[in-house]
Amino acid sequence: MKRVLIRSADWVVAWDEAARGHTYLRNADVLLEGDRIAEIGSALDGEAVSGAEIVDGRNFMVMPGLVDIHSHLCHEPINKGYTDETGSSKLYSSNLYEYMPTMRGDDEVAPWQTRLACAELLMSGVTTIVDMAVPYPGWTEALAESGLRAYVAPMFRSARWFTRNGHVVEYDWSDDQGFAAMEDALSLVDAAEKHPSGRLSGMVVPAQVDTCTPELLRASYAEAAKRGMRWQTHAAQSLPEFHEITRRHGFTPIQWLGELGVLGESSLVGHTIFVDDHPDTLWHTTTDVRLMAETGATVAHCPTVFMRRGMALCDVGRYLRAGVKVAIGTDTFPHNMIEEMRHVGYVARLMAKSPHTLSTRDVFNAATLGGAASLGRDDIGRLAPGGKADLVMVDMTHPLMHPTRDPIRSLVYAAADRAVHTVYVNGEKVVEDGRALRLDIDRAAREVTAGQVRAERLVPERDLVAGRSANEMSPLTFPTS
Repeated sequence: MKRVLIRSADWVVAWDEAARGHTYLRNADVLLEGDRIAEIGSALDGEAVSGAEIVDGRNFMVMPGLVDIHSHLCHEPINKGYTDETGSSKLYSSNLYEYMPTMRGDDEVAPWQTRLACAELLMSGVTTIVDMAVPYPGWTEALAESGLRAYVAPMFRSARWFTRNGHVVEYDWSDDQGFAAMEDALSLVDAAEKHPSGRLSGMVVPAQVDTCTPELLRASYAEAAKRGMRWQTHAAQSLPEFHEITRRHGFTPIQWLGELGVLGESSLVGHTIFVDDHPDTLWHTTTDVRLMAETGATVAHCPTVFMRRGMALCDVGRYLRAGVKVAIGTDTFPHNMIEEMRHVGYVARLMAKSPHTLSTRDVFNAATLGGAASLGRDDIGRLAPGGKADLVMVDMTHPLMHPTRDPIRSLVYAAADRAVHTVYVNGEKVVEDGRALRLDIDRAAREVTAGQVRAERLVPERDLVAGRSANEMSPLTFPTS
């Protein structure tokens, strides 16, 4: 079994079992054996390290790989430069209904979007990803190729949403309520669990609370339980959705999930922003946050995509103090987990009007321990003997890591992915010198650019409101001459 010894790392973010939390170790060794962490300590020696490949850890921080529990890898990269500033003024600035449906990649570009996003994630220290996607041919293999530990999470639903006028959201309901699509998705997640890489798992994902019938939500939750899988949906992510669910059922989206019995320890809910006591909902109850805490469901928190629209969860520090479980996802471009972590902290403090609502420890815990717990795992998101050999080596010589008084803060608030040097997943080196080793990121970038050009031509026929061109829907920053 292959052994790798990272010798004399300046800093190691190790798991302290007695304290049940991360701790800094100085000048420590980390021994990998196969796909596991064998030992962490000072000056490891003897038979255990005999024959190990020696990696010089001086001038590095070794930390656990980050866990991204909510992302859309084959859908989002193509939106770069298009949806950065869009939002429907008559739909509370949401981007979901009028703009996003107009920029869709085809099956040809889908695997390249996945590869491009996977490379970005790896190079920002992510080792585990939940990829919520509309399935396409070759999807599972693209994830396996990346080297990531990946949860295959095919989305299915009972209806598609659209708007014909920019101020009313309509739903086109399928005759079978989406059950055939769910069966196809279940076949994919079952296959993922048997993938020979050993790094793929499955997740059951009815797409959105407003596009799924009660029957589909309940049935999908039961199927996830039967398989021992996690279950995730989108809820409380826009004001139009909030109003739609309260109109249909008389409950908030979170309360409706509670009424259906689909909130529990195995449930993840993205994005849980527009809860009953959010200042923009003006609802008559104040129970949503407490309900999330009592049921043990996890909030999949992804602030970047909402910051673009002038929206924010209010605030994640409050959720944590209420006992709500929180993990972090990237959701959108850039698929940069460290920048997402920075936004988690800054947005919370802005919404709370206080620097004390959320600490860097809280943020790092959500990106590691919170993500692992949401997936029902204690062998990732921490560096401990017996855990998976998923780890990140951060270059402490990078100028933006200096001064080095607190390296996690320097990483999150200054250096970000620029200081990520090496990444191991399952004991295999998948990033070296800041570049993903298993993916051709340069070709992926070219293919996604070409795919966006093809998609731009189709924008007028996809814009149901006014048949506008891409440049009319999303004007360039400056005019071209």
